[in-house]
Amino acid sequence: MKYHTPKTLRAPFARYSHGVEVPPGHRLVLCSGQLGIGPDDAIPEDVEAQTELCFANVAAVLEAAAMGLGDIVRINAYVTDRAHLPGYMKVRDRLFSDPAPASTLMIVSGFAREAFKVEIEVIAAAPAEEEKS
Repeated sequence: MKYHTPKTLRAPFARYSHGVEVPPGHRLVLCSGQLGIGPDDAIPEDVEAQTELCFANVAAVLEAAAMGLGDIVRINAYVTDRAHLPGYMKVRDRLFSDPAPASTLMIVSGFAREAFKVEIEVIAAAPAEEEKS
């Protein structure tokens, strides 16, 4: 992958890249938005715990495609309150090192259930199977 943060743009506000270039011959996985809900329907109250669960759910989707969090090239995240930004970013920054994926973080009015505070969708890319060896 090539990570692009041109010097002609303001540096990113947090740990993310302005752009990520996926080279030819890579497989893409587009992951639907994942919420902070467990298989037992439990929804943690804390935004950090919900964020951890969102990324765990994303990781499970990627694992089904023989990928992992390190293959993520773009994150779209949504939180329901500005107060949730630090908790979300704390978890994201722990999970992703530099160069970090491209990322958008938006504040939204809510989700299908009031208990949800964060939703995360991603795009991941990995070399085609024959290129991995």
